[in-house]
Amino acid sequence: MVTKAPPALPTFIPLDEAARKYGYDEARLRALIERGRIKAAMVMGELVVDEETLPRRKEDMPEYKKFEHLSGLPLSIREAARAYNIYPSTLQRWVAKGYIKIIGREGRKVLVDQQDVAYCASIYEQRNFQYPLSDRGGC
Repeated sequence: MVTKAPPALPTFIPLDEAARKYGYDEARLRALIERGRIKAAMVMGELVVDEETLPRRKEDMPEYKKFEHLSGLPLSIREAARAYNIYPSTLQRWVAKGYIKIIGREGRKVLVDQQDVAYCASIYEQRNFQYPLSDRGGC
């Protein structure tokens, strides 16, 4: 007779440790807790979070790493819009939400990281250009 192992219990870690370990701002994590995106509890007066429900960093995802050859290459919003067939306003929204890094400025032009643009564009395309990018995985 084969017995199944019981499901693993969630691993809860203190909020400040989660922020440090995964590179997130504590305020952002608190906002995600309030919206029900991250499971959390109070243990002996300390806020702890379920590590499994934390947003994954896009930098750690294989889908992001496949665009590594584009890392650090600057593109203006207009160039990115043309190259990836995405409205400039959509790209600007992703920059404002922190999905795409600003890596410089050239006069009035904002220069963004092409790796971030390529990754977000691929996720957006997979979702048939209609679903918003989310807090999970950066895009």
